[in-house]
Amino acid sequence: MDLHLKDKVILITGGTQGIGGAISKAIAREGGFPLFIGRNSETGEQLELELNKKGLKGSFFKGDLNEKGTCKSVVEAIIQQHGNIYALVNNAGVNDGVGLESGDPELFASSVYNNLNHYYEMAHYCLPHLKKSQGNILNISSKVALTGQGGTSGYAAAKGAQLALTREWAAELLPYNIRVNAILPADVLTPLYKTWLKTFDDPEKKLEKITSKIPLGSRMTTDEEIADLAVFLISEKSTHTTGQFLSADGGYVHLDRSLT
Repeated sequence: MDLHLKDKVILITGGTQGIGGAISKAIAREGGFPLFIGRNSETGEQLELELNKKGLKGSFFKGDLNEKGTCKSVVEAIIQQHGNIYALVNNAGVNDGVGLESGDPELFASSVYNNLNHYYEMAHYCLPHLKKSQGNILNISSKVALTGQGGTSGYAAAKGAQLALTREWAAELLPYNIRVNAILPADVLTPLYKTWLKTFDDPEKKLEKITSKIPLGSRMTTDEEIADLAVFLISEKSTHTTGQFLSADGGYVHLDRSLT
């Protein structure tokens, strides 16, 4: 299926590894031009080299989106180099464990800011260019926004706000034919997830306990499966889909886990 992404410029925040990296690769395979933004030069340059060696397009833009002015300067640099933007994938963030008991008001405010504010800033600075392209925005949220997790109040609040913004922006941007959707990953074995598993005394046992509760196949979702859904949502094959929350999670959230 041709998703008509050829040569389309698509921004992916946190797009060098994990779910973001998988989305960048999937866009490149479809002939699009992923511009992946991240703080780590090593992973960003490595991904750019990997894609280019395969004859695929892709460029790394370094920047900490939580630093004042970075979102604006990154978008300006991209427009200067490429002239247009078709889609924005807001993905960067971290489940930082700032809980009600384990944190304090200042840590909570910082966690919410770090996981949420750049979603707004990137959308704000991309908007004039999305209006021209009649493009779209895809927000990567989390099942934590719906289910909670415990011990991660800041992250949960930010992820819930991302869902609220998804429908708010979908409503506001209807006159410009700009679509806005969200994906809610559950358990995906990314580098950050592996780091979290290592905090347990027996990571393998913890992983087995988690996967036993995933109804479809009793396995983790792969980052490629999230990426495949993402490229469909930002493509022209999904032109009448907006304001939607989609879960590629093996039924983790919406099926009764006692089925396993």
